[in-house]
Amino acid sequence: MVAQVHDYKRFENNLVQKSKNLCLAAAKATAGFFKSLGTMLTRRYTVVLVPHSEKKVYNLHITALSICCFVVIMAGIVGAFFWYSASYSGIRGVLATKDGRAKDIQASLDQLRDEITGLLYEARGFETALSGTLSAFGADVARTDTSRASAGDLSSFFDIRETPEGLMQEVDDVRRLSTYLASAKEPIREIGTLLDSQSALLTEIPSIWPIKGGIGHISMYFGQNTNPFTGQYYIHKGIDLSTYRQGDPIVATADGQVVTIDYDQEGFGRYVIIKHKHGYYTRYAHLLQFNVKLGQRVQQGEIIGLIGNTGLSTGPHVHYEVHIGSDVVDPYKYINIRSNIARPTAAR
Repeated sequence: MVAQVHDYKRFENNLVQKSKNLCLAAAKATAGFFKSLGTMLTRRYTVVLVPHSEKKVYNLHITALSICCFVVIMAGIVGAFFWYSASYSGIRGVLATKDGRAKDIQASLDQLRDEITGLLYEARGFETALSGTLSAFGADVARTDTSRASAGDLSSFFDIRETPEGLMQEVDDVRRLSTYLASAKEPIREIGTLLDSQSALLTEIPSIWPIKGGIGHISMYFGQNTNPFTGQYYIHKGIDLSTYRQGDPIVATADGQVVTIDYDQEGFGRYVIIKHKHGYYTRYAHLLQFNVKLGQRVQQGEIIGLIGNTGLSTGPHVHYEVHIGSDVVDPYKYINIRSNIARPTAAR
């Protein structure tokens, strides 16, 4: 056991000694390397500059360290040059891209100015038309000052002035246009209300063509006419509308209630009378058939029967009358007649 301990101690001492020797050898080698490097860097060299003339010869004494420093400095300068060149190329590319975008933006701005100019031109016409319409309806809207108008100067349309904040003139134009349109909303709303009331009124009085689709023509007008059966003058109390055929639908010319459905063999044939508001009555005669019942409420444009040739008639047509109370009036004044109305060609 003691011998083993001694062997272990001996091995440990040898290992420590070898480690010391190895470290010393490494230190000496490192010191030798740096010493050799220092010797090499501090070694002096002489550069002789010999002129071709008989002038003095120049001797330039330098060390290896100086040469290394010079090489490092030159390498840094060259590297910096290439780095700045690459950076400059990149900046030029970015600037070129931004320049292209700036040109695109400028083109867009030019187009926007053109569109605003067109908008202002159309707004001028809109202002004039709207003012005329509002005046016709008894409404009004504040007009912009055009006293500063000059040929080709669109800024006069809406009293354009340069803003103290330096905003683009076009922006100021659009703002003024927006203000004008805002002021026009209420009068236009009033017109809409008035038109709604008038539209409701027009459905309550006879105001449309009695034949569906606006087809047909007037074959005999209201007033004095020649009776086709007796040849004598008489007062025709309605108008006759013909399509030259039977079966075309007849519509109510206003909202109302059916108060009469009857058949007159020696006169109107099959006929319908509708009572409307405001004291109006309408009669539709010589029908082929009825499409309504007594007491039924009908709306303007609703089919109430078909054109026929019943009663005392010379051909398919509808005899249409308009009454106000007990008075008979000319239906021509109440219906929307086509521009190509035919002249009377056939008798009742």
